[in-house]
Amino acid sequence: MKDYGTLSQAINKLKLEEGYKHDFNLLDEKIELKSENATFGVEEFEVDKVLRFEGMSNPDDNSILYAITTTDGKKGVLTDGYGISSGQISKEMMKKLDLKDHRPID
Repeated sequence: MKDYGTLSQAINKLKLEEGYKHDFNLLDEKIELKSENATFGVEEFEVDKVLRFEGMSNPDDNSILYAITTTDGKKGVLTDGYGISSGQISKEMMKKLDLKDHRPID
């Protein structure tokens, strides 16, 4: 398993070394790529990697980093809180991003 270090180091490694150059935002039922004014539904992307980070002193610092590839080949990252700090999303999106859905966690 590759050591990605901190959240910011992991984002940099994914972007610079692995080609995940875009920044996605999580919406209720889609992910958004603001730089290209595009959105992708749950059927229009795959989660390639999931990296989990826990805050050392503050549970609010917990986050998950997703490495995502869209069906049209755009590769990017999506950062989201988990636990209490995670947002409200649709059941379909929750299932797509589910950590327990037979997906290895790096």
